[in-house]
Amino acid sequence: AALRDWLGFALAAGLCLWLIARGAGSLGYNWQWYRVPVFLLPPGGGPGPLLLGLFITLKLTALSGLGALAAGVLTALLRLSGSLAGRALARAYLEAVRNTPLLIQLIFLYFVLGPLLGLEGFTCAVLGLSLFEGAYVSEILRAGIVSVEPGQWDAARSLGMNRLTSYRLIILPQAVRRVLPPLASQSVSLVKDTSLASVIAISELTLRGQSIVAETFLSFEIWFTVAAIYWLVTTALSLLAAALERRLAYPT
Repeated sequence: AALRDWLGFALAAGLCLWLIARGAGSLGYNWQWYRVPVFLLPPGGGPGPLLLGLFITLKLTALSGLGALAAGVLTALLRLSGSLAGRALARAYLEAVRNTPLLIQLIFLYFVLGPLLGLEGFTCAVLGLSLFEGAYVSEILRAGIVSVEPGQWDAARSLGMNRLTSYRLIILPQAVRRVLPPLASQSVSLVKDTSLASVIAISELTLRGQSIVAETFLSFEIWFTVAAIYWLVTTALSLLAAALERRLAYPT
């Protein structure tokens, strides 16, 4: 069965490559792949513009991921709290963020709130990505918290724990185990969403690619390279999440 699966994968991959080559041949495009390595590792040493853009992308992802997790936990707890004002505030935040495009939110933060609050472009990008992704993380976490058996709350109360301690020691650790796969998917989405930071002049991977294409006209080579870099990063994140999921899995 495994051999059959690998053969099927190889056949599908070969078919895709053949279609790409056939389509590229019909364009009459003059491929110049030999010019691409200099934008990754120039002869003089040090990282090239694409790798510099990748570093900015990874930095955006890390900071925004932490911000999204903090916003998600806070929003989820407010949604499940007994406070009417807290639930209303969390609901308003969710509806405002999830029902408007991330691109518009970034532009609003950069051109409206940024000058008012003295925020730099990178800070606006981190804030916008954190709030946007945090709205989805909050719903993932809320679903995980709700799925924890009510008896766990009773056990926590019987041990004299207050609500906050119960969340920290009993409820959230169990919820995180259950929602790790969707959280991993959300982190992959975050990596791809960082490309929208290019609209507010953040020199991440996508903007670096745009600049190189404008200078060299290597449209296909550069964009295929940028896509491959994003694929490598997101695949690494998926593998890391899978390994963490196996480590945190309940014993059978």
